[in-house]
Amino acid sequence: MQTFHQLFDATSCTYTYILIDAVSKEAVMIDPVDTHLEAYLKLINQLGVRLKYVLETHAHADHITSAGDLCKRTGAQAATPEHCGITPAEIQLKDGQTLSFGQNQTILAIHTPGHTAGSMSFYWNHKLFTGDALLINGCGRTDFQSGSAKALYESITQKLFSYPDDTAVYPGHDYHGRTASSIGHEKAHNPRLAGKSLAEFEAIMASLNLPKPKLIDQAVPANLKLGLIEIHAAE
Repeated sequence: MQTFHQLFDATSCTYTYILIDAVSKEAVMIDPVDTHLEAYLKLINQLGVRLKYVLETHAHADHITSAGDLCKRTGAQAATPEHCGITPAEIQLKDGQTLSFGQNQTILAIHTPGHTAGSMSFYWNHKLFTGDALLINGCGRTDFQSGSAKALYESITQKLFSYPDDTAVYPGHDYHGRTASSIGHEKAHNPRLAGKSLAEFEAIMASLNLPKPKLIDQAVPANLKLGLIEIHAAE
């Protein structure tokens, strides 16, 4: 038996997920946000679960993670994509690697570069947690952190779209109050991808002209350290 919770940070419109094995009460968290640390710990206590892993889909540019603090407070291990350079994480996830928790619960790591070079999605129990790769009726931007429109197009169309149409899609963000989608819906209706060639997709991504994320200069260095900022006393 399994269950999961979808949590939301209104400031960055980030979704955080807690995956739970209902029998053993072991749990995994994906993409936690620093400002919600105490709320996460309270929820974990209320649910009576033991956090085994904290996963990151990539080194985020719009918020700081609480992964490091969660691991310190709960004894969980951090698991991050090997190509993201998040060196404090105990587990450097490779494409196709699996993590087990609870009784027969398995999470598959899928390297889905494009938003960033190291980005990963995670598959668990007919659900895809797509981070900033595939969003609901959209996708992640590709104009910084070694982003690549070509790589993202291939990640989505060749990897994520290979899953059955009824596979649920749970993104890392949504800015319009939507909580989930499906592979079938995104294949048929995503305006950036449905029926689009690589050249058309690259043209769409090149024309976005999005503003620089407000926290990128603080968030990325912090997230490369799992959100654990070292403060050195003045000598």
